[in-house]
Amino acid sequence: MAKARKMQERRGWAWVLLIAVVKPVLVALTRPHWVDGDKLPAEGGVVIAANHVSHVDPLTFAHMVHDHGRLPRFLAKAVLFDVFVVGRVLRSAGQIPVLRQTPDATRAFSAAVEAVRKGQLIIVYPEGTLTRQPGLWPMTGKTGAAHIALVSGMPVIPAAQWGAQDILFPYARRPRLLPRSTVHAKVGDPVDLDDLRGKEITPEVLREATERIMNAITTLLEDIRGESAPPERFDPRRAGVRLTGNPNPHERQQHLRRKSR
Repeated sequence: MAKARKMQERRGWAWVLLIAVVKPVLVALTRPHWVDGDKLPAEGGVVIAANHVSHVDPLTFAHMVHDHGRLPRFLAKAVLFDVFVVGRVLRSAGQIPVLRQTPDATRAFSAAVEAVRKGQLIIVYPEGTLTRQPGLWPMTGKTGAAHIALVSGMPVIPAAQWGAQDILFPYARRPRLLPRSTVHAKVGDPVDLDDLRGKEITPEVLREATERIMNAITTLLEDIRGESAPPERFDPRRAGVRLTGNPNPHERQQHLRRKSR
């Protein structure tokens, strides 16, 4: 694991509060294993595209980003911004609310483009939700990360994470805090989109860029897990799996029972 990089960005009160409260908890409950975090640029606008395996992985992934000298800013579910106090902290920390599957989702896109143009680091989960793939491999991606990168002209860097699901499996109600879980994150090289930049941003261009991003994320996750992903990427729509909420409540509970033995 590379040595942590010194923070250069200016932190406001919300970041001071979050770091003081959340980081000690993460240090106490997890064993971080960061690989190639120095591939995150020390400054300047950038889109980070990562897989999503647990409701707690925004915290563990933010830990990795912060350890490498950047302030992480997520596109987060809008409902979180309606929670008393939490919403104020999230807004002050520069997080971006997303009204998923509504016309207002375009506001988040515009805010993300503006943020990266201002030199901020934006984290996008291209899958748009927790993975529904039975083995927790990346699913087909949505085009948001690619769109932000192509419109803003900023690079998109893939990353993969693994281990947070051992703390809180997707849609589980209770976390498993002990023993401490090793949380992995690996950062890749910028996805090559040069041949797509300058072209008209059509659905075909966005799909091609998104496929490259998802391929890069999957390759990084294969490195972390030491195994190969399924040859065909899981598409929840084709599989008839719901896009919100727990898609397989019985299977998830069986997993939790196995983990507790």
